[in-house]
Amino acid sequence: MTTARTLLFAFLVLATAAIHGQATAPAAPLPPPLPWDGKSRELIAKPGDRWITPAEQRGFRFSPSYDETVAWLKRLTAASPDLRMISIGKSHEGRDIWMVIASRDRAFTPEAMRQSRKPLLLAQAGIHGGEIDGKDAGMMLLRDMTVRGAARALLDRASFLFVPIFNVDGHERATPFGRINQRGPEIVGWRTNARNLNLNRDYTKLDSDEMRAMIAAIRQWNPDLYVDLHVTDGADYQYDITYGWNDTTNYSPWIVRWLAMSLEPALTSDLRAMGHIPGPFVFAVNWEDLQGGIELGYSPPRFSTGYGDLRHLPTVLVENHSLKPYQQRVLGTRVLLESMLATLGKAGTSLRVAVAEDSRRRLDPVPLEWGFPEPGAVPEEILDLPGVESRTTLSPISGSIRTEWLGTPAKVEVPVLRKTRVVASAARPKAYWIPAAWGDIAARLEMHGIAMTRIGEPREIDVEVYRLRDPKLAATPSEGRVRLTSGLTVERRTERLNAGSWRVSTDQPLGDLAAILLEPASPDSFLQWGFFQEILERTEYVENYVLEPLAETMMAADPELAAEFTTRVAKDAAFRSSAEQRLRFFYERTPYYDERWLLYPIARER
Repeated sequence: MTTARTLLFAFLVLATAAIHGQATAPAAPLPPPLPWDGKSRELIAKPGDRWITPAEQRGFRFSPSYDETVAWLKRLTAASPDLRMISIGKSHEGRDIWMVIASRDRAFTPEAMRQSRKPLLLAQAGIHGGEIDGKDAGMMLLRDMTVRGAARALLDRASFLFVPIFNVDGHERATPFGRINQRGPEIVGWRTNARNLNLNRDYTKLDSDEMRAMIAAIRQWNPDLYVDLHVTDGADYQYDITYGWNDTTNYSPWIVRWLAMSLEPALTSDLRAMGHIPGPFVFAVNWEDLQGGIELGYSPPRFSTGYGDLRHLPTVLVENHSLKPYQQRVLGTRVLLESMLATLGKAGTSLRVAVAEDSRRRLDPVPLEWGFPEPGAVPEEILDLPGVESRTTLSPISGSIRTEWLGTPAKVEVPVLRKTRVVASAARPKAYWIPAAWGDIAARLEMHGIAMTRIGEPREIDVEVYRLRDPKLAATPSEGRVRLTSGLTVERRTERLNAGSWRVSTDQPLGDLAAILLEPASPDSFLQWGFFQEILERTEYVENYVLEPLAETMMAADPELAAEFTTRVAKDAAFRSSAEQRLRFFYERTPYYDERWLLYPIARER
């Protein structure tokens, strides 16, 4: 039945492609694969096994559809008292986002899980619908920890939460042509969700129903370790399983130490023992020329590892190498998840100590943006990358140099680049104030779990506010929003906060996250994501027949103002030639002018 369902799914997708004229598209000419025969192949269920997964049954050529995945997992959870399956929310198209709870203590609620006191791993697969290795690996692990019993001891010391398909709508936009640079499975889902949002850019702004559901689950279940399972793009090299975390920002240094000293050695050892080639997540400055350097150790807060770093949630990004065969990638992920659970079971107490230490930190100033060292600085690290031999030729198609990967192992020395320099920061205020009119901003902070208090009576408070200077909207949208950048001027003033306004103290574990979201110089601030575009509009004007005589009166009454205007006319050619600018010079200095134009409404209490 499983085979028939998989074949029907494949037939329907291929038939749809043919209808749209896609079936005649040429196969993607991928580089030759490196030979592999890892010990982890012993983990594959034998044909005829009652609990063989759909991917195993089809020789890892196909990954099961959403319906088939859910049906198999429901059958498994019905057979094992250690498993429970719940929906953490729905997608924009109304599909359930399922999570499997694996607990030897039958701790199937957040309260029961806390009472069990066992460390908890949350793994999510398919944040990009076409990168689905983690789904099939997690299904194998759940089976082996329960009905098969081969890895049963894992649940004695740790518990497991598993989201097999995070981007459920993108997963069901299935096609043979989803990822041109990926070697299997033969039919894959789509990167973005039904509203064309990339969930892996939505951790801070929370525009998607899926990400809101995930952050709610993280708040409710409070996992000790969070792993985000992906597949890479980019160059060819020997690593098949790569992983990393933010380790340069100093938001969570104790957690970074635990990841480096406890988790990384275990992952490396366990993966190598099973025939895999693990390594750091490689992100090249130029995928066509690795000598330009690779980036390690940093992702902005819109990504999982950057977000986890800020909220002191130990977070690991796993990126399987897209050019490795699907079977190899799935089995490597299966080994990695088992290693993570085992390590968490042994060293979970020390990880909780690290989280507690980082949660007590109150950085001042708060770093808002990170960059590479100053231009011209010599890279401090050189990585001996297990690479693949390549050659470059002049392309008759593009007219530029193209790279061809030849399928032969080769050692490549590449410089390592790390974003260790703070390029924007802000002094830590005692609190931020959100006016009552901006309840949508307060609601998003609440979704993140940031603590706030709401005032019941109006208050006047001495604060700092930012005035935008020469704001610019991006020419094209990004993730469904038009981003904004602007210069900033700080003003001290007394603000009247109406009843219903919110005070956001920074003396809390998520104070750094609050700063990243509310400081306008932060690239992941709500301002730069385009949430405050109303303040860019001027809504009151003046007619020139009123302003002309008013300006004459102002000049006569104020010699200093007259001198300032005369000097500006003499020295500034653009000002001198613009009637609009000359009249606005006076309008801006009258009480009729909108003094709140370009004023960022979030205030800082110092």
